Amino acid sequence: MDFGIFILMQQRNKHKTSHQILRDAVEQTRLADELGFGAAWYAEHHFSNYGMCSSPLTMIAHCAAVTRNIRLGTGIVVAPLYTPARLIADVAMVDQLSDGRLNLGIGSGYQHFEFERFGVSLESAKGRTFEMLDMLEAGLTQPKFSYEGEYYRQPMSAISQRAVQRPTPPMWITSVDPAFLSRAVKSGHHVFVSGGDGGLEKLAGTRALIDQVAAAEGKDPAGVQVGLLRAAYASNDKDEVERYLECARYQRRIAVSLKRRTAQIADDYQVEEGIVEGEPSLDEMRALLPVGSVDTVIERVVNEIRTLKPVHYCFQTQMGDFDHKAMLRQLETWGKVIIPAVQQEIANDPPHRPAARPELAAA
Repeated sequence: MDFGIFILMQQRNKHKTSHQILRDAVEQTRLADELGFGAAWYAEHHFSNYGMCSSPLTMIAHCAAVTRNIRLGTGIVVAPLYTPARLIADVAMVDQLSDGRLNLGIGSGYQHFEFERFGVSLESAKGRTFEMLDMLEAGLTQPKFSYEGEYYRQPMSAISQRAVQRPTPPMWITSVDPAFLSRAVKSGHHVFVSGGDGGLEKLAGTRALIDQVAAAEGKDPAGVQVGLLRAAYASNDKDEVERYLECARYQRRIAVSLKRRTAQIADDYQVEEGIVEGEPSLDEMRALLPVGSVDTVIERVVNEIRTLKPVHYCFQTQMGDFDHKAMLRQLETWGKVIIPAVQQEIANDPPHRPAARPELAAA
């Protein structure tokens, strides 16, 4: 069981430049490394201020040079937006540059706004991602390979760059779509899920689905390696917690507007914030998320781990225009107080990972 940070690199307004946002992300990564965090993850987004990292692999290559131990992950590579052969070579090269510290998070994407500007149909994203997984597995493990699919074709080719990690860098599939879960379980890849705005009930449902898919594939559900991403913040300063929640709500509003294709763009690439129908209130978010006092967050994180049974727990750092220095203090709090307390609680009463119930396997 280890812990990580997820860095979205948002630019809520232009008072902070993209250059400073990237530098802040690097500083957060360096501190997380010093504090003994297991991983740092970088999101990929394009054409808007929702996220300023257009290339998580480039970010990893840079951060590998300024860190020593922390694993560095793509959170995620939006697979359909890449040329397969180029992605395979880049993955192998970055794994070399990081001395085998690459975690390869892979997803199909969800923002029409991005796909349209790359000339790729979002409707084809699922099929393209499955084929990309085929090609990544082949290109990273075989001396040479060819491929004939519906979306991609590759003549017999040898990728000159070879990954350090064998057979491949760990792949983390970021979806609760049963088809993607099935592929992850069948291939022995990790599963990376987000709790979103939900609480323990949602996490229990996700765990049940993973167990059901594993049983259907003839795999032991306890063997599925699961990562969990959460918006989380611990402070005994109520105003600071309130500010974090407000930034979390901002992030949700922008994400939903981009997903629903209702986003209004101002000043070239800035997505305007607006109330989203059906959105949770700040009080509802406060009740469901691991936010609040340090003791409250420790208790909720322990309960979430016991419910989902992940091998990796990742919380999101900078959101919106949340203060960078406050976030560095937050990393210190997690590294020195929260994580040791959670690990002690889990060690005293480890979560059990029973096989899926028969009724789930048959559902």
